[in-house]
Amino acid sequence: MRRNSITVCILFLLLSVSNYSINAQVAEKATSSKDSAGILSAPQLLSPASILTKKQKDSLWLSKHIPQRATRRSAMIPGWGQAYNREYWKIPLAWGVIAIPAVTYIYNNDYYKKTKFAYEARYNAQLGDSSAIASIDPELVNLNIYSLQNYRNMFRRNRDYSILWIILAWGLQVVDATVFGHLKHFNVSDDLSMQIHPQINAITKSPVLTMRISLKDPIRKPKNIGK
Repeated sequence: MRRNSITVCILFLLLSVSNYSINAQVAEKATSSKDSAGILSAPQLLSPASILTKKQKDSLWLSKHIPQRATRRSAMIPGWGQAYNREYWKIPLAWGVIAIPAVTYIYNNDYYKKTKFAYEARYNAQLGDSSAIASIDPELVNLNIYSLQNYRNMFRRNRDYSILWIILAWGLQVVDATVFGHLKHFNVSDDLSMQIHPQINAITKSPVLTMRISLKDPIRKPKNIGK
């Protein structure tokens, strides 16, 4: 009886040890598979935008591009519409086209005020009030009243023309942003083909040449894109 109990204890210990070793091996395999799964899934954690090609990124940007936004932004700030169209090299041109008439406006407006003041001072001096003669600009102090009147009119006219040129230049860069904003949605690649094939006219039974030109359709924009 005592031998049987000892035998049972030994068998129980052997089963316990084998069960522990099996569980340890299973746990080790699970850990290693989890680590390998984590290593394999690491690239999947990358952002989709980071693995896109340049062509795919351009297509994604184009799908969100709205030409009307280029128009509005260019109307508010010169060059902003060109930046929205990714035509950054046009930004200094847009500012330069507007800066030239702006500088001429400042110049002509400054001399218009000087010649106007000098003309009025000379005119009042003829009426007996010479108090403003000493305040005439040194560049204009030796001019007579008729020369001052002509210079005043000339600088006023040039100032008004400068305002007109500023408006035209501003409108020009708005038109540029609008036109090229719409052209972004047209395929202007070199994939345009012209094919000429000889054929037989079924009615006259005479040989003819047919010409076929393949043009790409403009890129369709998604309709559900909000402004």
